[in-house]
Amino acid sequence: MHAHLPQVPPVDRALAPALQARIDAKTKPVGSLGRLEGLALRLGLVQGSLSPVLSAPHVLVCAGDHGAARAGVSAYPQEVTWQMVENFLAGGAAINALARAAGMALVVADAGVNHDFGPRPGLVGAKVAMGTASYLEGPAMDADQRDAAMAHGAALVGVLAEAGCNVLGFGEMGIGNTASASLITHCLTGAPLADCVGRGTGLDDAGLARKRALLERALAAWPERTDDPLEVLARFGGFEIAMLAGAMLAAARDRMVLLIDGFIVTAALLAAQRIAPAILDYCVFAHRSDEAGHAVQLRHLGAEPLLDLGLRLGEGTGAALAYPLLQAACAFLREMASFDSAGVSGKGG
Repeated sequence: MHAHLPQVPPVDRALAPALQARIDAKTKPVGSLGRLEGLALRLGLVQGSLSPVLSAPHVLVCAGDHGAARAGVSAYPQEVTWQMVENFLAGGAAINALARAAGMALVVADAGVNHDFGPRPGLVGAKVAMGTASYLEGPAMDADQRDAAMAHGAALVGVLAEAGCNVLGFGEMGIGNTASASLITHCLTGAPLADCVGRGTGLDDAGLARKRALLERALAAWPERTDDPLEVLARFGGFEIAMLAGAMLAAARDRMVLLIDGFIVTAALLAAQRIAPAILDYCVFAHRSDEAGHAVQLRHLGAEPLLDLGLRLGEGTGAALAYPLLQAACAFLREMASFDSAGVSGKGG
């Protein structure tokens, strides 16, 4: 559909019967490992293998600032974006602790934070601009900026793939980005805006009402609106959301398992999925976020997430928490005995 973007082939489903037979032959009643069995099937299909192996797992956290944040769509000031990036680099954020616990490496990318970090160890410099323009007045970014952010994401994934990474969790940081994700979700799913707008980082009732009113204003400022995913990304996206969308397309092209986090990450996926529908073959949905619009996104994509923990932090925290379940799915597929190999009688045997 878009020649300059990574092309995503659907997974080859020819292996599905053999994978299912291998799962069913394990020393357990058929289906008794529940959703872990469907997860094992998906991992095997992504890798085209009866014995999938996860290697060099990473979480990619993209950070960016939003011009509209200054109008009060968030409970927090914009400075928190760069301060949290510093926290990531110092190892002190939730995602640092959870990625370490899961044995995942963390990559932090500056897609467009309104702060000059200078060259820093551990920070991928992919800054398109010092934050987006305000979509309350016009497009958040122009087409060249959107394409640059997406290309940065794709290039970074290429580097990770060459280093042996075949499973990638996605996370984000950007004050105001739940508002951006709400607008993207509304435009790409057709769900009513009110269903797509939540409290973000903790707005009270008055703050939520103000956020809804601002987002209605943002939509009204785009009379020629369309549901073209690239147009929607440029109009309402953040540089971090566009970078994530580009990274997802490249990750699926490179046959990685995509571990999808919460509301903002799934907004990026909505755009990527409209560009390349086959990307869903490669996705594992980590969790159901507490943010209102995430349920809308999951329904639209026909997705059933692994966990429901009431999370609403972002940063890729849900992806890190779900990763051990992917390890468990691979482990039972590779290491569990079959009825034949263990000399155990099967059903009716």
